[in-house]
Amino acid sequence: QVQLVESGGGLVQAGGSLRLSCAASGRTSSRYAMGWFRQAPGKEREFVGAISWTGITAYADSVKDRFTISRDSAKNTVYLQMNSLKPEDTAVYYCAADERWYFNSLPKLPNEYNYWGQGTQVTVSS
Repeated sequence: QVQLVESGGGLVQAGGSLRLSCAASGRTSSRYAMGWFRQAPGKEREFVGAISWTGITAYADSVKDRFTISRDSAKNTVYLQMNSLKPEDTAVYYCAADERWYFNSLPKLPNEYNYWGQGTQVTVSS
């Protein structure tokens, strides 16, 4: 089993920044693909971005050029740096891990991931 714990959420004004962290423990592997998703009230969980063990990243169009994913394998931690935040970025943000090893692509669907964190709330005020 893998346990994922997100942190770093909070309230920020539009245009501001936040950095989310996702700490993994248990049966972890630096070769797992790690993803970030978000879910706003009344909406489906949506893909935000992901990073492979080789450092390949993928982002949703809505966050491209504003959000950056990185990972510190030594600390078993993945980060989501969010800049130029907008009110529409308000959601609960979840990190997820996929046990499969990806070389040239990344999983973007929730059902492709094996493990999930409990989520952290991000609220962007206008």
